[in-house]
Amino acid sequence: MRTVSRPLPFVLASSNHGTLIVNRNDYRMVDETRGYGVGHQIFQTSAFDPEEVATALQLLTLRREFFGDGVVAIDGGANIGVHTLEWAKLMHGWGRVIGVEAQERVFYALAGNVAINNCFNATVLHAALGAAEGSIIIPRPNYLKPASFGSLELRQRAGNEFIGQAIDYTPDQGDAVRMITVDGLGLSRLDFLKLDIEGMELEALEGALQSVERHKPQMLVETIKTDAAALRSLLDKHGYHHFQVGINLLAIHSSDPSLARIKVA
Repeated sequence: MRTVSRPLPFVLASSNHGTLIVNRNDYRMVDETRGYGVGHQIFQTSAFDPEEVATALQLLTLRREFFGDGVVAIDGGANIGVHTLEWAKLMHGWGRVIGVEAQERVFYALAGNVAINNCFNATVLHAALGAAEGSIIIPRPNYLKPASFGSLELRQRAGNEFIGQAIDYTPDQGDAVRMITVDGLGLSRLDFLKLDIEGMELEALEGALQSVERHKPQMLVETIKTDAAALRSLLDKHGYHHFQVGINLLAIHSSDPSLARIKVA
């Protein structure tokens, strides 16, 4: 049988988060020494955003302390699953994680990472989070060439971030992906909601307002590509205190006893 030569972008890496399937092309170099991307961080430091992960773990622990076992957390924009895995391992026996990722090839790595790390309290969904259920055509990057795949914006807009390669938003060059809402998940409990979905954060929150009103989850929402003023206004309207923590807005409802224990530099 003839051996076919083919590239191998996805590889196994022994990281601080466990064994991970990572794309070795997941990077964008800013200059000769500086770069970014989930894969880039993992290959350079063995970890991805450890301070952000630690913040999420602290919040989940507080939620259990004040509201008991059965904690439910959504990792919106899960990528290859660093947060999903760390949360699931922490909450073994007392909570569960729902990871949502829109990019098909990245989702395969996410699902594989959940399996290889035996995170039986984690469920992952191949979908995009939005304001209404339906579908969305998302661009298809070349995973065989360098780019920060976690920085890919699903919608075209003026000034899309250059992620390391040109992205074609022509519909017939993209893939149809299911669009879901947080409310549509029909959760009986929601304690923590992370949204890192490259400018679609406000859309996803619009589709989560019933859950926000009912469950008053803690939230960690990325702000670098969304209207931060509109986000703060929405959170104010729903009774949340919010703090800028790096590139994220941390939001805790005024009725949540965790608020008194939150320390933000």
